[in-house]
Parts: sequence; C-alpha cells; structure tokens
Amino acid sequence: MILHTFSMGDVEDPYLYAAFPISEWQQTEHGRWVMENVVGEPTFHITPDMQNYGYRVVITGNLKPEAETYFTLKYQ
Repeated sequence: MILHTFSMGDVEDPYLYAAFPISEWQQTEHGRWVMENVVGEPTFHITPDMQNYGYRVVITGNLKPEAETYFTLKYQ
C-alpha cells in the first residue's frame, strides 16, 4: 500500500536528499501513525519523475485490514 509520496527536484544523489523529507514526514501526525501501525518496516522507492524533471519518492508498507481502513478514511 502507498503510505506517502513526494517529489524532489533534479539532485545529484536522490537517496541522500530523500532522507531529510522522510525524517520530517515521520515526525508528523500522519508519519507517526504509520510508523506505529505498519506491519514490518516501510520501504521507499525512488523513480524518475519525467513530468517535473526530478524524482518521485514513494513510501510503501503493509497495514492490518482495520488499520488500512482507518488510513484510507483519514489520510487519503
């Protein structure tokens, strides 16, 4: 399940530059809730974003069915 996405500009090392926004997101209400309710560890994927000439970061993870329903209703 996609838990969070964000875009970055064209940077030399996208993995290095993605660390700070991911850390900031984990401190928000949304991020704290995800980190408490995700099954296992969330993962992030970085792909080229051709529309914005940069990168798109997608954080994915698994949630229990009850938590998935809550997440969909509150955060999407």
